[in-house]
Amino acid sequence: MSQAQQQFAEYATEQVESALRFARISLDSLERVTRLNIESAKNALEENARNAETLASARDLQEALAVRQRLAESNVEQFSAYSKSLYEIASQAQAEIAKLVEERTTDFNRDVVSGLDRFVKSAPAGTDVAVAAVKSTVQATAAAVDSITKAAKQVADFADASVKAATTATTDAVKAAAKKTVGASNAAV
Repeated sequence: MSQAQQQFAEYATEQVESALRFARISLDSLERVTRLNIESAKNALEENARNAETLASARDLQEALAVRQRLAESNVEQFSAYSKSLYEIASQAQAEIAKLVEERTTDFNRDVVSGLDRFVKSAPAGTDVAVAAVKSTVQATAAAVDSITKAAKQVADFADASVKAATTATTDAVKAAAKKTVGASNAAV
């Protein structure tokens, strides 16, 4: 009975450690997002004050339009950088949680197989077939989890590349539109 109690205590300890690790990952990510938001708010406040001064000092309409366009470009670039940072934080947290789940699944499968091996040693004759079927199921489940994990990683990598490409395309499109607007305002004046 004490061996069963010891195994249960070890299992409970592993579960508590996993829960604490999950909580740490979550809190670290929340802390990073909060820090990012505070820095972004500070920077936006300072930038808006500078922008108001710059716009107020414009001497004519053409200069005001050029300043407005530069401000729009700057805002898009800042938003893109903020979005990228936020995405990186979420992506890192997801990767850490996926690693934790994968480790726990691997440990669980190993423990099940180990338990089955111990059971077989003391089991009555004829249970070999049932134990082999359970082991086969555990191995198939482990292979399925591994396959799903790999697919999820591929999706995450694809999403990461897509976010980076979309950020670059958006920034480039705003810059191109800015050049056209400035060119059109110069031609009108």
